[in-house]
Amino acid sequence: MFEPCNEKALKTLLAIESGDSISEVARKIDENRETIRRVVNSLEEGDYVEYDQGLSVVSPAVREAALSFLAASAAVSPPSIPEAYVLPHFAGLDFAYTSIDAVYVWTRGGYQVAREPADYPLFIAVDESDLEKWERFFDRFGIPIGQERQLSEEVDGPIQYVLEARETVKADSVDGHPVISIDDTLSFARDHYATFQPALDMLDRMYDDVETTADYRRDSF
Repeated sequence: MFEPCNEKALKTLLAIESGDSISEVARKIDENRETIRRVVNSLEEGDYVEYDQGLSVVSPAVREAALSFLAASAAVSPPSIPEAYVLPHFAGLDFAYTSIDAVYVWTRGGYQVAREPADYPLFIAVDESDLEKWERFFDRFGIPIGQERQLSEEVDGPIQYVLEARETVKADSVDGHPVISIDDTLSFARDHYATFQPALDMLDRMYDDVETTADYRRDSF
């Protein structure tokens, strides 16, 4: 009865959106596809999930129980930085990485700036109508949020989420991470050219259809 309910199983349950493939779920939670395939097989045998033109969770109550368990576990072992990139997938709400994180995601982790392990904000765009839901979600995990970056001495722990409220969120997907469009990411990087010039060069090399030529600006992030 309880055999499938290890940490990977709980994360898999929470990451599934109706219609997802095993590969999509694996990318969301940064796990090997074969590992998640075995987890899904076990969950199917336990009648926790079903597959019919994509995965779906059988019972919302099971999903809520999984979320409650992980939230309680976070009080003992707070999410690491890699886990902080997985956590928003469990909210069941639309979002897209933006700002610094849009550059980070589009460069596939190749460009990191203005953060360190002891002070690590994550930037996500969310629907303005979902702001209160996001606040309640992150509060369950004891993680501070704001609509502006807070000083490290003002928050508990290294991780915080900076929410950018938008009328609607449109996201592309890069390695399982929802992210604002490459055009919006380039616009952000050009607006802060002094900080992101190396990232613009990197994006120019990575994507054939990207043109990153921009005049030098003295704006700082």
